[in-house]
Amino acid sequence: MHHEVSLIATVAVSFVFAAVCGYLADRLRLPPLVGYLVAGILMGPFTPGFIADGALASQLAEMGVILLMFGVGLHFSASELLAVRGIAVPGAVAQIVLATVLGVGLASLWGWGIGAGLVLGLSLSVASTVVLLKALEERNLVNSANGRVAVGWLIVEDLAMVLALVLLPALAEILGAQGTSAAGQAAAGGMPLALTIAITLLKVGAFAVMAIFLGPKVVPWLLTLVARTGSQELFTLSVLAIALGIAFGATEIFGVSFALGAFFAGVVMSESNLSHRAAADSLPLQNAFSVLFFISVGMLFDPSILLREPMAVLGALALIIFGKSLIAFCIVLLLRFPVGMGLTVAASLAQIGEFSFILAGLGVTLGLLPREGQDIILAGAILSITINPLVFLAAEGLENGIHRRWPVFFTSYGKKREDVLARELGDIRAINEERNRQHQLRMQQLIDTFPLFAQVDEHAQEELLLLFKPKSASPGERIIRIGDRGDGMYFIASGAVEVQLDSEPVRLEPGAFFGEMALLSGGRRTADVVAIDFCEFLVLDRRDFNVFMSRHPTLRAAVSTMARERAEMNTLRRNPDRTSGAA
Repeated sequence: MHHEVSLIATVAVSFVFAAVCGYLADRLRLPPLVGYLVAGILMGPFTPGFIADGALASQLAEMGVILLMFGVGLHFSASELLAVRGIAVPGAVAQIVLATVLGVGLASLWGWGIGAGLVLGLSLSVASTVVLLKALEERNLVNSANGRVAVGWLIVEDLAMVLALVLLPALAEILGAQGTSAAGQAAAGGMPLALTIAITLLKVGAFAVMAIFLGPKVVPWLLTLVARTGSQELFTLSVLAIALGIAFGATEIFGVSFALGAFFAGVVMSESNLSHRAAADSLPLQNAFSVLFFISVGMLFDPSILLREPMAVLGALALIIFGKSLIAFCIVLLLRFPVGMGLTVAASLAQIGEFSFILAGLGVTLGLLPREGQDIILAGAILSITINPLVFLAAEGLENGIHRRWPVFFTSYGKKREDVLARELGDIRAINEERNRQHQLRMQQLIDTFPLFAQVDEHAQEELLLLFKPKSASPGERIIRIGDRGDGMYFIASGAVEVQLDSEPVRLEPGAFFGEMALLSGGRRTADVVAIDFCEFLVLDRRDFNVFMSRHPTLRAAVSTMARERAEMNTLRRNPDRTSGAA
């Protein structure tokens, strides 16, 4: 393969293999992601035939994780994240600790040291947010209370793994692991462990504060600024720039992962009225690049580990599917939340993913984890991701069985806490829906008041709402003076004005517009316009008028036709109709 086209070849072959294997998986009534994993295995270095560039595939997969987490953030407000903290924070922390202890115990059975056991336990304790989102989307649970809790739980896990990645080099030096990299020694040995932890927590906290409190003021403003240009490609580019820029900056400056940075970028952008448009624009890229994530996972997998260490793989898989799930289920019940929520969280955690690979790779680099340990973790990831849809089905069946056998317990246990959480999430969702409803109402009012704008699409109508500048006038106030240079086009939202022509004044009411003739001709105002009632206008200034009309020739032609008809009627000294303008 020529080096110059390795990226093209990797992307092209990845999509072709994924499409074929995904289709075959669907025909076999398996989730398409199983096909994507198989495609990755076929393209990996451990199977004959085409071998893709693993380094490129890994980076492309990271793009998929970033875009997918960004999409999650767009539909997950900061207030919702705070609403589930009562279960997500203690639950995730306790589950990580207990699962790590089980991992250490499992490693000790294999004769591994404490360092290898910690890396193994941490790797098996954290689930993949990407896999969870796919599972929740297939079951329409993303916006449910159970889905919100599960996503919040995994976000807390990701935050904990950020701290674990920082502390692993320090742990390697304390344990005297062989093969610790120079970078790892520098990270660990340059300062005391307590100081390292404090600095890491401070960085993560600073990033969270900036993202939650400063971001909603800056990002929506930037989006509005770009949307005013009316360029669809520039808006899409800006959305991606914000998502990737915040993700990269979060990693470089604050030391958090790309995925977490992208998630908070989405949370910040969700505060904008343009968030739905940002989500729609980024969705195709999310879907395409998320496929590369599963392919890259498959490429890392060495199938021979199933023959070399079958019992070790089964042990890791049992911890992932049964150990973690049981721990999470018990924690949810101990926190006095419902059985159904416990089963959803348990099924959500019955797999491992992106952070597990990162932890395993770092553990091998630092000499904490043997190479076969990484293969076991990868095998556990592949198998658990493949089996996860079946785990969800089993959880649903178990939920139905408990409901039938112990209906009183099922409906009453944790009911109060669930009601409180559901009410809080419902209030938050109602606020967000009301904001969206108000936005849609403004759009509809624009069309109802000015039917002329029905000729342009929804994006253009949104752009108009951003371009319009409100202006008011009192009775008797002169809005336009004859002979002045045209500064804008006026749309009457309420009230009435009088166009003072030589023959007879013309009255214009809501839905009419005026001031377009000077803008179209480039000449001076041809009449005075005076308010005869308390008026509210939407004003499109000259520059915005010229730019907007140049992008929408159909609308410009309609305005020009009305202006020409009005000019002809003025020439004949006739009254203009109620939808024509003046000046």
